[in-house]
Amino acid sequence: MPTSSSPPSRAVASAFRSTSPNRLPGRKLSHRSCATHERIDVLVNNAGRHEDALLAHMPVKSWQNVLDTNLNATFHGCQAVLHAMIHQRSGRIVNVASLSALLAPAGQTNYAAAKAGVVALTQSLAKEVARMNITVNAVCPGFIETEALSSLGDDERKAARSRIPMRRFGKPEEVAATVRFLACAEAGYITGSVVKIDGGIL
Repeated sequence: MPTSSSPPSRAVASAFRSTSPNRLPGRKLSHRSCATHERIDVLVNNAGRHEDALLAHMPVKSWQNVLDTNLNATFHGCQAVLHAMIHQRSGRIVNVASLSALLAPAGQTNYAAAKAGVVALTQSLAKEVARMNITVNAVCPGFIETEALSSLGDDERKAARSRIPMRRFGKPEEVAATVRFLACAEAGYITGSVVKIDGGIL
C-alpha cells in the first residue's frame, strides 16, 4: 500500500474532460482519485480552445469562453490537486500552454492572453510549492498535427511550414514525450520551466 510520501509501484491514470469555469468538477475528480488510489502524483492540464477574431470585432462571449477553457480551467485543476500533493509532499503538474503565449499572432488576443496567463501561473505556482517537492512546468507546442490544423488550406500549411526551421509540423507523440519526461522522477529538479516544442521557430 502506498504511503503519503512514496509513490505507488503501479501507475494509474484517470482522464477527465472539463472546461468548466467553476471549481466543482476538478474538486470532484480530486476527491474521487484520492478515494480510489490514495494519492495524486501527476496532473496534466491540457485544455485548449480557439475562437479567433480581430479584437475590434471579437464578441465578449468569445473572449470569456477562451479564457474559461484555457486559463480558468487550469487554475481550478491545479487548485483541486494541491491539497493532496502538499499532504503527500510530492507531485508533478504539467500545464499545456502554446507558442502563442510567447509569440502572439494577430487575431488571437483571447487565446494568446489565456495561454500567456498559463505560463505566468505555472512560474508563480512553481515558486509557491517547490519546498514541498512539487514541480510545476509548462510546455508550449507550436504547429502540431492535430485537429487545430485541420482548417488550414494547402497554401496556409505550406506557409506555416516555411516558418519552421525543421520544415515540418510536430507530432502529438512528441508533445506527449515531453510531458511524460516532466512528470517523471528524473525531472525532479526542473520546476518553473517553459519548454518550447516548436521545431525552432522561437
